[in-house]
Formats: sequence, structure tokens, C-alpha cells
Amino acid sequence: MRKLLPLAIVVPLTLSTFILLGCHTGPGKPLKRKGDEIIVAGQLFHTGTRIVTWMDPRGYDGYRVERRFSPEEESSWEKTKDAVKDLRQPNRYNTRRDGLAPEEIERVRGGGWDLPLLQRTVDQFVMHYDVAGISKQCFKILHDLRGLSVHFMIDIDGTIYQTVDLKERAWHATISNGRSIGIEIANMGAYPPGAHKALDEWYPHDAQGPFIQVPERFGDPLIFTKDFVGRPARAELVRGNVQGTELLQYDFTPEQYAALTKLTATLCKVFPKITCDYPRDAEGNLVTKKLPDDELKRYAGVLGHFHVQTNKTDPGPAFDWDRVIGGARRMLGLPEAKRGAPKPVLVPWSATPAAAAQ
Repeated sequence: MRKLLPLAIVVPLTLSTFILLGCHTGPGKPLKRKGDEIIVAGQLFHTGTRIVTWMDPRGYDGYRVERRFSPEEESSWEKTKDAVKDLRQPNRYNTRRDGLAPEEIERVRGGGWDLPLLQRTVDQFVMHYDVAGISKQCFKILHDLRGLSVHFMIDIDGTIYQTVDLKERAWHATISNGRSIGIEIANMGAYPPGAHKALDEWYPHDAQGPFIQVPERFGDPLIFTKDFVGRPARAELVRGNVQGTELLQYDFTPEQYAALTKLTATLCKVFPKITCDYPRDAEGNLVTKKLPDDELKRYAGVLGHFHVQTNKTDPGPAFDWDRVIGGARRMLGLPEAKRGAPKPVLVPWSATPAAAAQ
């Protein structure tokens, strides 16, 4: 039998819940979130990790029309549509419609989602790396420059930012947008041997190994944790194959893995159609290329961007699928899944990316 997550992780909170549980509530009394809740069709669900929503101080608001990182006098839609040619409309998201009857679409397009209907609609959780390095830059690129969106971003310190309610159809994974939740994990990405300039710039080394150094041109990186120093979970470069291409990548941080594991467990609990596993072949091994269209159509679970599109390689060869899925399954009380991710080739951190390519 499937065990339940700890009560503190999955209890949905609504205004009525606060009223029922709070013995001293009354008109005008503020209600304070714990700070680990995600927002799903207007309801709050605990995750056990730090969540900063679009409504919180230091959050990123995917509902705003204005550009977040441009001078205020240049940020309006009227100024933006002339300044950024890739932005063709004010919104960076739209309404989920997959599998909905016409009368349901008519209801939800005004915001009238209920949780059971959303649970019926969502069955995929898509992992991305942002190739932006930090969540601040990721939001700038998606929202201000490309007119795209994603439900979550996870910064190098493990802080998770939710930019829109999960009822929204965010624009992050083409044909899976209508049925999926997406997360951009801050990481400079994976590169073919010899094309490693970004890795050299972002990952200098000290006596402990590689660490993340945000280039000065990005200004204040807006990392939530003061004076945070991020290090890859594995000190070695990871070399692996995605979409039939050999790639080099530095791992994600331990803080990112810890937060992502809790978020994955929560989403698999809140959305029962999201199976807590990744795409596997007939032998039970991780599929490292795009799923055929018919398989993708049937697939319900956790997957990478490269499983959706042939021109994508994120979250890359360094992403530790078994660490995330195994941890989430333990939180859910599920049996241990067969370990099927390919064993990565680790290159000592003392070697340069160029040497790792040899």
C-alpha cells in the first residue's frame, strides 16, 4: 500500500482551513504562510523546502506584462513590444485545454479551475537546466526577452521560485505544455567536447574543487541565501551521452537536489497521474533521447526536456535521476525503483574541460 507523505508536506491549506484551525482569527487579522507551500489551483500544499511565490517579496511574477529587468520607464508593454521583437503578446502563458470538454474550457479560461479537474489534466513533470546559471538571469531571458514561462525555477542555493499557479499552461516544453509542470534548474548546461568556454568562466577551482562564480557583468545575482557558495554535488566533470551526443557538464548543487527531491515527491502526491519515475527502456534503463511521439503521448511521470524535443539535451548527463527519483519515492513510501540511469564518466576536477574531452 502506498504510504502517505508526512502531514506537514502535503496538507492543502485554504482560507477556510486557516479559519477552522486558527482559534484567534478574526476580521483583518493577517494569515502568514510557513514559506514552503506551492500554489495549486489556488490551494496551498506544503513541500518541506523553501518556496518563494510570485506574490512574495523577492519573487518572480510570471503574470506581469512589464519586463522585470529593464528600467521602469522602459518596461511597459507599449515600450516592450517595440524594443523586443520576440515578444508578440503581453502574456507568457495561456489556458490548459488538453482533454477538456468545451464547457470545461469555457469555465476554466476565466480562472475557474478546481483541483480534481487539474489533477485529471496534469500527468508530466519536465526537468530543464536553464543555461542561465542563476534564476534571476533565467527569468530575465524567459520573461523579458523570449516571451516564455515556466512554473518553477530552482536557484543554486536550492530556493524554489514559483512564477505562476500550476493551473496555468506555461510555455516551456512545446507539445507537453498542456499536460505538464515545468522547472528550470539553475545550471550552465552541457557542451560538446571543445565548446566549454561557459564552464571555464562559471566554475573556477579552489582547494576544495570547482565552485560557482557568477560573472560580475550580471550584477547582484539575487541569491536568496546570503553569501552562498555553490558547489557541484560531484567535484568531477560529468561526461555522458544525450540524444546520441557526447556532452560535458558540471553537476547540480546538493541544495538543488535536496529541494528538487521534495518538490518531486509533493507533485507526485498532489497529482496522482504523475508516476514517480523516469522514462525507461525494455531493460529498465533511463532513455537518453526523445521519446517516440506515440510513447510520449502515453507517458505519465517525470521526464527531461530531451525526452520531449530532439533539439534539447537538458537536464543533461550530470543530472542524477536516481538521486531525485529514489529520494522522492522514499518520501512517498514507494518501493525502491530499479536503478537504471547510465553510470556517468567522472573526470577529476583538476583536469580542465579541454582535457576531459580527450
